Amino acid sequence: MNKLFISLLTTCLSASPVFADCGKVSISGPNWASGALVTSISKFLMEQGYGCSVTTMPGGSTPTLASIAETGQPDLVAELYATSAPAFYEMEAEGKIVSLGFVLATGATEGWWVPKYLVDEYPDLAKIEGILANPSLVGGMFHNSPTGWGSRVKSDNLHIAFGFKEAGIKVFDHGSGETLAASIGAAYENKEPWFGYYWGPTAVMGRYPMVHVDLGPFDQEIYDCINTKECESPQRTSFGNDSPAVIGAVPDFSNREPEVASLMSNVGFTNPEMQGLLAWQDDNNASTDETMAYFIENHSDKWSTWINQAAKDKLSALIK
Repeated sequence: MNKLFISLLTTCLSASPVFADCGKVSISGPNWASGALVTSISKFLMEQGYGCSVTTMPGGSTPTLASIAETGQPDLVAELYATSAPAFYEMEAEGKIVSLGFVLATGATEGWWVPKYLVDEYPDLAKIEGILANPSLVGGMFHNSPTGWGSRVKSDNLHIAFGFKEAGIKVFDHGSGETLAASIGAAYENKEPWFGYYWGPTAVMGRYPMVHVDLGPFDQEIYDCINTKECESPQRTSFGNDSPAVIGAVPDFSNREPEVASLMSNVGFTNPEMQGLLAWQDDNNASTDETMAYFIENHSDKWSTWINQAAKDKLSALIK
């Protein structure tokens, strides 16, 4: 990392915003890489460009929505995968949350995956029937999402529907997104079996060729059931279409902080842009804040289109 970058990072993390134009804002801090990065970038722009006092609240989609429903906090959710968190649509209909826009242009692709080198050798593993018939070829294990991820609920229901226990496939529940990602990297390094949940855009999916396992046809009614913990009799379905990545806000936020709401409605990345940032983070063993600083330094052509003129003036004085 060059001296200019380190200087910018120090400035980003130590500069004290003047809380004149904007009040207190709380924003979710998702426990996955892209969501954490969007939160860090948004926090920096809100503080240094708009004078907000920003507090981040850690947590996955499900606990964050529960918190908003019960307490009205946090004010903002920077990256929420709506189809993985059906409570969002219920809360939207009840007027407890609103969508300000989509942070990823084409949403996220999620599902169950196996490494391409396995499918190259054993083509039947591209379909769930082939995995169930040959569990030893995927190591007899399914790598599951961490607790709190909306995808965890779906996978928990689907492994029952597909009969993992009967097929002899053990479910390993990862404690974090980092260990889930690391398990893919370790499998690739040693060309070992791997089968589990993942999604894109991510650095992992860009770096390691993976095959999306065909789970069969999509059924909306079944999907609605397996998307809830209360699904009493899970049936088989695929994950369906790409999941939109929503920027959510509590209903009164746009009235309370209209300029900041406008900023957040503009925040957005293409999937290749986000995948590139996450790959840079991984390649440089960088923290979320270091990756945020890298983005601020190298992509002003992007973030400068999100902010108003007053924020541009403040940031141009800060970042020289």
